[in-house]
Amino acid sequence: MTRNDLADLYRAYIACLNRQDWPSLGRFVHDDVVHNARSLGLSGYRAMLERDFREIPDLRFDIALLIADPPCIAARLQFDCTPVGTFLGLAVNGRRVSFSENVFYEFGNDRIRQVWSVIDKAAIEAQL
Repeated sequence: MTRNDLADLYRAYIACLNRQDWPSLGRFVHDDVVHNARSLGLSGYRAMLERDFREIPDLRFDIALLIADPPCIAARLQFDCTPVGTFLGLAVNGRRVSFSENVFYEFGNDRIRQVWSVIDKAAIEAQL
C-alpha cells in the first residue's frame, strides 16, 4: 500500500467514525486490534467508540495533521465538543472543551492492528 493509499484509507476510517457507521468498522479495524497495549478486539474497540459518542454526543474527529509511512499512520486529531458528564476523570458536565489527541496506528492486511493514543488532558483542565 502506498502512502497516499494508506492516508485515503485512514480518512475513510475517520469518516466512518464521524457517521457512527458501526457495521462498517470492521472494514478498517482488525478483529484482534490492540489499543494502548490492551487487546480489545473489534467488538471491544467498537464498544469503546460507542461509549465515547454516548458521553460526547457532538463528538467529531477532525484530522489536524496526518503522516503516512506504511504500514503506520501518525495523526493529530482535534476535538471541539461538549462531554455530558465526567471525561478523563474531569467533571466537564456539558461545558465546551477543545483538545487534541496524538495517535499512532499500525496497519496489517489493510486494517488497523495497533493503536497508541494520548489525549491532551492538560488542555481540558486549563479550560475548566
